[in-house]
Amino acid sequence: MGKKSTNENDRARKMVAQEAARIIVNQGIRDYRAAKMKAAERLGLSTRGSLPRNSEIECAIEEHHKLFGGDSHVNFLRSMRESALAAMELLSLFTPRLVGPVLSGTADENSAVNLHVFADDAEAVALQLNSMDIPYRPYERRLKSRRDHSDTFAGFEFRHAMAAIQATVFPIDGIRQAPLSPIDGRPMERADMTRVKGLIEV
Repeated sequence: MGKKSTNENDRARKMVAQEAARIIVNQGIRDYRAAKMKAAERLGLSTRGSLPRNSEIECAIEEHHKLFGGDSHVNFLRSMRESALAAMELLSLFTPRLVGPVLSGTADENSAVNLHVFADDAEAVALQLNSMDIPYRPYERRLKSRRDHSDTFAGFEFRHAMAAIQATVFPIDGIRQAPLSPIDGRPMERADMTRVKGLIEV
């Protein structure tokens, strides 16, 4: 009985992960928890049960792109990474690193290019954008540096090379320790310009 119950739970988790992935890709919802709850409700499953982890949803998004995106998703991803590289060249003074869906390969039409840039004064990044006559929108983002501690970082959103770019500003010494990923709780993966070039050439 226990084994049957476990199998049923695993199957339910997989179904919720697949439906959540569909919701994220098709509706542009970026909040994994909201997508999980919506998926469980749509499937008529209890939201009090064992819902899939964010990492399971991330895997389901990758599978969704492989199944339904094919070559068009590969080409789209290359285009987004080219936009990322162009933005990184633009902000090369601030040692940019690519993070998030464009790096991991789970980006969709609703995704922005997420960059981490490094300056002891966020205003320096704004001045650089101003000097190039690039309009931007400031924002703030809360990120976890430890499991029990979050910090707020300034950022600037702008359009470049046909993509929305979000550049979040960290102190210069912040390059040594990436914030924790909301997907798996580990330090976020970051890629420098050389690695991004390599991903484009694959």
